[in-house]
Order: sequence, then structure tokens, then C-alpha cells
Amino acid sequence: MRYRQALPQLEGSVLATDGGMETTLLFHGGFELPCFASFPLLETGEGRAALAAYYEPYLALARDRGIGFVLEAATWRANPNWGGQLGYSLDRLADANRRAIGFVEAIREREETPGRPFPISAAVGPEGDAYHPEQHLSADEAERYHAWQVGVLAETAADFVTALTLTYVEEALGIARAAMAAELPVAVSFTVETDGRLPSGQPLGEALQQVDEDERSDVAYLMVNCAHPTHLLPVLEEHGPWDRVRGIRANASAKSHTELDEADELDEGDPDDFARLHRILRERLPRVAVVGGCCGTDHRHVTGAVDAWLHA
Repeated sequence: MRYRQALPQLEGSVLATDGGMETTLLFHGGFELPCFASFPLLETGEGRAALAAYYEPYLALARDRGIGFVLEAATWRANPNWGGQLGYSLDRLADANRRAIGFVEAIREREETPGRPFPISAAVGPEGDAYHPEQHLSADEAERYHAWQVGVLAETAADFVTALTLTYVEEALGIARAAMAAELPVAVSFTVETDGRLPSGQPLGEALQQVDEDERSDVAYLMVNCAHPTHLLPVLEEHGPWDRVRGIRANASAKSHTELDEADELDEGDPDDFARLHRILRERLPRVAVVGGCCGTDHRHVTGAVDAWLHA
């Protein structure tokens, strides 16, 4: 089934998604993940088996709750900058993007049933470091940069692009414009620091509003990821376009990005408290339809978060 413009997560039902893919594979799976990239795993039988095992608890959650699931492909680092650092030519990197989409497409063919949609999301990550970008691209520069990967993804079974862990608004605008040019729906997701602001210092609500009002793009919905609920909740007391936030993928840990970047051990936080905080988030973000996790989370955290939305 192809969704494309008619994304099921815009129709009101809650869809689960996965948790902290890279942190799970790194700290629990024992994979090194150079450049924090998961897409190279798809080149080996061992890697494919690890990714299949990673998805399974989340798919079981969706089956048990009778809900749909957003299949996030392992394409977050599969852009020219990071691919180049990993030794990938553009041709080989294009194949890697296609392979990642094909992997989750096979899961959809196996798992999707009537009333339980499985839209495929192609994750697009920042050009630079997600926590400490070395440069800030202009919106035009970001559009030119990301157009290559978005163009490759537009020729696959991906239903939409999710721009994840963005730290400044110009890159978000560039990805959104590249997706519009490729006629591919896009969701835009920012991360915030412990003070609830983007790493660029811009207030979250202001950044979301700026993306939503951009005349050169058409964003399907907005998200927040890679931040603990306690970093986000105070911000939601302020005025903002919170009704446009349709997805939440929080971190397990309340540590800052700098602390997480320097950590040698995984901080899994408290899954029970994670669920409690999501019940509060549910009250303040009632239009959220995509619920999952980010760094440090596993199926325990995501189960609690999903149930917070299903049983509010």
C-alpha cells in the first residue's frame, strides 16, 4: 500500500514507532557504529539480523495494542557528508538509502493489516553533528545539500521524509523545501537543550512557527525528538503552535546533549517515570499521533509512552 499524500498519522489515530535505534545497537548490540550510522549494518547478514531483532519488540507492541506503526528507515546518517566520512561514493550511498527503505518495506508487507497502517518514514538527519554543528547552512544551502538524498528517497517506497534532530531552523527549511521539490511529504523535528531552546538558542515555538509559515515548503506536521520530557514541558506553558506537533520521540535521560555525547555508559533513565511524564505531555500535546523514543530508550519506554496516549 502507498500512502504518500494521505498519511494515516494525520487522520487522528495513534501510531507507535521505534526508540533509540543507534544507542540500542551500540550499547546493547555491541556494534561500533562509526559516525553513529546504522545504515551500513544492512550490508551484512549479521547487521540485518540485528536490525530485525531491534524492530521486533516494537512491532509486537503495535500488534498487541492493535495500532499502526511508523517504520523509520535507517537513513538518518545516509547523506553525503556522513557517507563520505564512512568511505561511501554517491552511487554506493544511493544504494544504501534504497536498501534501508527496502528493508522496512519488507516489514510492512509482513505486518500491515486492515486498520493498522504502516507508513514508511525516511529519516533525514543534519548535515553536521546533531548536538554541536560546526557550521550553520543557509536555507538555500541546506536545500541544495539535502536535495540529493531526498531525491533518491523519492524514488523508493518511502511515504514521507522525517527530518530528525535538527538544531537550527535554516536546515529545517532547506530539508522541507527539498522534499516539496521532490513531491515527498515531510515532517520536521527539532531537538532542544535542557532549557527548552534549540541548540541555536532559538525558542522552540518560534522555530516551529517559522517552519510552518515558510511559503516555499509545505510541512505535513511538526515533531520534537532527542530531548527528555522535562526539557520540553516548561516550554509548553508558553504560547506556541503546539497543535501542529504530531510526533514525540523523547530521550530516556534527562542529561544535557553534552553530557550524553561524553558518556561511556548508556543512561536509560526510569521507564516508569518516562511513562508518567508522557501522560502529562499528552495533556499539553493532544494532537500527537506518532509516539516513540530516541536516545537511550527501548521498548519499555516506548510501551509506556504509547499507553499514555492510548489510555489518557
